[in-house]
Amino acid sequence: MDQLEIIKKPVKAEIAEFEKYFKSKIISSVPLLDIITNYILRRKGKLIRPLLVFLSAKLVGEVNKSTYSAATLIELLHTATLIHDDVVDESYERRNHLSINAIWKSKVAVLVGDYFLSTGLLFSIAENEYKLLESVSRSVKDMSEGELLQIQSSNKALIDIDNYFNIIKKKTASLISTCTLCGAQSSTNNPELHEKLQQFGMFVGIAFQIKDDVFDYQQKGLIGKPIGNDIKEKKYTLPLILALKNASSKECKKIIRNINTNDFSKLKFNEVVQFVIRNNGIIETEKYLLDYKNKALDILRSFPDNEAKKSLSLFAEFAINRNK
Repeated sequence: MDQLEIIKKPVKAEIAEFEKYFKSKIISSVPLLDIITNYILRRKGKLIRPLLVFLSAKLVGEVNKSTYSAATLIELLHTATLIHDDVVDESYERRNHLSINAIWKSKVAVLVGDYFLSTGLLFSIAENEYKLLESVSRSVKDMSEGELLQIQSSNKALIDIDNYFNIIKKKTASLISTCTLCGAQSSTNNPELHEKLQQFGMFVGIAFQIKDDVFDYQQKGLIGKPIGNDIKEKKYTLPLILALKNASSKECKKIIRNINTNDFSKLKFNEVVQFVIRNNGIIETEKYLLDYKNKALDILRSFPDNEAKKSLSLFAEFAINRNK
């Protein structure tokens, strides 16, 4: 059985119900919007974020109406940010399918992203879920700041480790930590448990993004984005940062010149990959992966044993061991 299917087992029924619930919340009277939302639904991902909401809720209490609201609000936000990201990055593929902007152009894609965001706002107000709205809105702010920090950093010759972690905490980990926080908020009023699960999500989210950054240096594409994208976009991610730290000044200058060129060939890409491998960029990155996984598992140890705890532990393992 697929690892994610094992992780989903304690909330499999809830996830199935959520899919129907989510679909009912994005229906529009505008025919074009319905066509596009159906296209999005048919190409949905693994529903990792709703999964984390339901597991976190079940870890500290019971899944309830508020849990479905949290999962819906987060999935609306996540979908909006993916659509907007493809426009910003001028990316024409998403999970091996054409992106919204590739088919309907950027103007329509931006408006559809806005539709998902506004739907989330109105939905949370209608359900009186102001605490959840506050948590998710904070995540939107962090994600926007993370994207802008990354754009700012790509104009620099180098990026240091502290800056890298600041970017991925905001850009990726903030949303995953919001999933686990909102799941907890939906089923318990205990602020200590809220804080613990938010921190668990942050550690897992950091590990998840680091693993994505490692994929960029694979010789064969394993995930739904083209390999080498980060390098071509002059993004200094952890494997490259650590390799540059270990290499000689002469080697570093050559690699930086390769990355900063506007004519980035396959030969130059392979040279950067070999540089990272040769200077232990991947090996040292894997140590960070293990460290963040262990930090996440340390937090879970303080919770009573149940099926949700087991699945969240497995998810921490999945975050660093997945192959796509």
